[in-house]
Amino acid sequence: MQREGCRMSGGVQEPATAGMITLDDLDNMTDDLGSDSAYNSNGSVEEEAEPMEDGEQDRLLNYWQTVARGHQVEVPNEMAEPIQQLTRNGRTEERQTVPFLLLSCKEKCGEILYEKRQYGTAKWACIKMKEEKYEQSICMGFMKLMKYICEQNSSGLYLGMTIPILTTVHIDETHTGITRVITVAYYIPSHLQANPPQPTDPDIVIEEWPPTVVFTREFAGVTNEESIMREISLLAELLDSPDQCLQDTFIVAGYTNPAAANRRNEIWFLQKP
Repeated sequence: MQREGCRMSGGVQEPATAGMITLDDLDNMTDDLGSDSAYNSNGSVEEEAEPMEDGEQDRLLNYWQTVARGHQVEVPNEMAEPIQQLTRNGRTEERQTVPFLLLSCKEKCGEILYEKRQYGTAKWACIKMKEEKYEQSICMGFMKLMKYICEQNSSGLYLGMTIPILTTVHIDETHTGITRVITVAYYIPSHLQANPPQPTDPDIVIEEWPPTVVFTREFAGVTNEESIMREISLLAELLDSPDQCLQDTFIVAGYTNPAAANRRNEIWFLQKP
């Protein structure tokens, strides 16, 4: 077997502020309803985006409702405006990535196995959910955060989408599954960090998270209890010293919305303080 090129590499980079990670449109309707995004295939933004057609709000809402029913989640009609607003703004805005410092990267034969990153102190809009299924909790939590982003806040302004959306999960006492209580979190955009708009929804709380070192590995597909437990086991096997990380708390980072068919995710291990 050829082993040339298999290595452990590490290095320090500047905080990730310039290079944005391109998302599929929030509605992910490229195949279902036809692409209506200003993002082209190479991730750049086209000069103009055509205005939404009449009835597009209903089409977007119906699409979300159809997808959500597959996760046993009902999307209320009141979500029509936030869904349309995020979709409309998603055509032209660059979604801000949570800034971090890349500390090291472990590779094998050109494949990135995991990264070690440093995240700084930051304010997040957080909501705790406790639905019967994980998929129900993240969908319903994300919908509540969408309304906060879309003007239902003390400023009355659209705040802008940031990525990733984080979900904090906890392992149960048997270490065979996750508990029902999760926290869904939205990073407050950098220009609002000093004075975040307050939510009108009393269930959403603004929290300041301390600096954190994480070990992160990317994975694709749906996120559910089975896939999360699988990814936790996988990353634990890859880490040289997994006992340096918290053993009962993990984070799932989502770069595409919960309704997306092809999700881009990461599993994060949190280094002990």
